[in-house]
Amino acid sequence: MLIDRRKFLASTGAVAGFATLPRMARAQAKSKIKLGIISDLSGPNRDNSAPSLACAQQAIEDFDAKNRGLDVEVLVADHQNKPDLASIIARRWFDVDGVDCLVDVSTSNTALAVNSIVREKNKVMMVVGAATSELTGPQCSPNTVHWAYDTVMYANSSAKAMLKKGGTSWYFIAADYAFGQAMRRDASTVITENGGKVVGSVAYPFPGTSDFSSFLLQAQASGAQVLGLCQSGADTFNCIKQMKEFGVDRTMKPITLLMYANEVRRMGLEVAQGLLLTESFYWDLNDRTRAFMKRVRPKTPDNWPTSASAGVYSNTMHYLKAVVDMGPVQAKADGAATVVRMKAMPTDDDAYGKGRIREDGRKMHSAYLFEVKQPSESTGDWDLLKLAGEVPAEEAFRPLDKGGCPFVKA
Repeated sequence: MLIDRRKFLASTGAVAGFATLPRMARAQAKSKIKLGIISDLSGPNRDNSAPSLACAQQAIEDFDAKNRGLDVEVLVADHQNKPDLASIIARRWFDVDGVDCLVDVSTSNTALAVNSIVREKNKVMMVVGAATSELTGPQCSPNTVHWAYDTVMYANSSAKAMLKKGGTSWYFIAADYAFGQAMRRDASTVITENGGKVVGSVAYPFPGTSDFSSFLLQAQASGAQVLGLCQSGADTFNCIKQMKEFGVDRTMKPITLLMYANEVRRMGLEVAQGLLLTESFYWDLNDRTRAFMKRVRPKTPDNWPTSASAGVYSNTMHYLKAVVDMGPVQAKADGAATVVRMKAMPTDDDAYGKGRIREDGRKMHSAYLFEVKQPSESTGDWDLLKLAGEVPAEEAFRPLDKGGCPFVKA
């Protein structure tokens, strides 16, 4: 689904700028910046992607774009988890609509497909919802920044935590696409390097799988201590629900290697309690995250931002800072130069706090290990997680010299 541009402008005048400015103000030529959010708005990750627009709007408001000489317009499209469709949208936005920067680009297969187009057109792509570490490895690009998390981060936080708890033998259920493959690979590396072993794995078709019973029974028959789930969104919800129904959790310790707080809420604490998960953002992490949530919540009251959509807020803020710092004309003309400027500037916002962007495009910040609360510990619908540990950025993400990014000098 591609959202009609004119309808979008009419419904979000505060973002589009021209829809609400009086005639005289329009004459005071502001520099036009166009952002394009490509995301999963109808598939298994739709609940995670839905708050992205609200977070982009909040970033534009908090940055005070109008008073800084920018007229920021946001386009939104649903890639339907189809790399070919994502590529078509990106090319049309660049060639016809004049989009300067792609934001979110959720799911790894679509982000990898669009990555080369962004470089070809010399635009900017700020990936959030795609987790494959290939984006800062062999597929890295001088036009791309990878923001919130990646599969190495999840492995270094969640998988290591489970190993420390004595879970040394693993079996994986993985979505059969770029993310699931990378998550299984990176987690397996961490497990074997830290004295554990992987006894088996199974890959299932993505998207389109809702019955996980046969995969769960294979996992149970393996005799492994830990069931590692390399999936997200509705797939995680369905898999854990069926795992409970079949009693697999009585013989194996499940761990969700990518899971968001809104999925915990949907699942319910009765089902999810005790699960370990890693987030790079949680609304109740500190005073700054709570302040951000207070501002953005009216825009998305029923689906609060998680690491992914909060990452859209964070990278939109940083991109706009770079645009103003180098000048909108130069930023629009040269996406790679804009990314260089973004890397030269420290990152700092209420959602992600202080950080930096590394040479390979990896956004560096801490990862946080959480445990899902018991029902008796929760004080409200969104009081879901308790902090179990913090992994500093340099420990969470892959070392720069280990990724194989071709444009990073050894």
